[in-house]
Amino acid sequence: MKKAFRSNRLSDNGPLPACAAALYSGEIMHARMKPKEHRFTYSVFSLLLDLDRLDEARRSSRLFSVNRFNLLSFHEKDHGPRDGSGLRTHIEDLLGRQGLAKPDRILLLAYPRVLGYGFNPLSVYYAYGADGQLSALVYEVRNTFGGMHTYALPLEPGQLSDAGVRQEQRKAFHVSPFIDMDQKYHFRMLPPGDAVRVRILEKDPEGPLLSATFSGVKLPFTSRYILRECLRIPFLTFKVMFAIHWEAVKLWRKHIPFHSAPAPDQGDHKDTRHTSLASKS
Repeated sequence: MKKAFRSNRLSDNGPLPACAAALYSGEIMHARMKPKEHRFTYSVFSLLLDLDRLDEARRSSRLFSVNRFNLLSFHEKDHGPRDGSGLRTHIEDLLGRQGLAKPDRILLLAYPRVLGYGFNPLSVYYAYGADGQLSALVYEVRNTFGGMHTYALPLEPGQLSDAGVRQEQRKAFHVSPFIDMDQKYHFRMLPPGDAVRVRILEKDPEGPLLSATFSGVKLPFTSRYILRECLRIPFLTFKVMFAIHWEAVKLWRKHIPFHSAPAPDQGDHKDTRHTSLASKS
């Protein structure tokens, strides 16, 4: 089912969701530019959660649970330190190291677990100050080898406009064996409102290599819409993991160069690490 996405401007995107949880239904798209072109698009849906209102989100639907099995569920141990500890404290610590005040509100955009299984290539935390303005984004990246890395990026002057958020970050974590480490991420984000957009352009020293996007429209977090999305996209997170490996097979068949994981001092794929704004170059 195609979605009618709104414009890419903040002024057209409506207010920040006031609810404890919402669904964003849409599509992901990956387009590789070189050394050979490769493109795919899949229908997906994501969950937006207020980290201070997990109990309220849990009570929104009998089909959703927090830290317990259900049709859809959210488990804190899937994110952050991965030990089940509170994610708000984790994000506060990351941003506090960079001199940011304690956020008034933190929203997490991620795939839920479906029937107990979940995998998130990218989860995004949106931190808001007491004035309701976006103050930082935290990008939590995971690879299929069990590793995870977090890029914590406070908003700098000029990075937020009506066109959304524009940030850059040098790659510090091995994700795909078909992409080397000499890359820079260019994030183009439309924060959650009536729609949400996550756009990442990955560039090597010679120019653009890969464009990845998620565009979704907000749906109410009710049993009706949860069931509808699960019927529309059965086994969402199983599909995500399968698609990663299926597209890898296609890249291998196209003879795309293979890059082994770097040594531990260059970003070992088995480590959970954090990158702050100060590490950008």
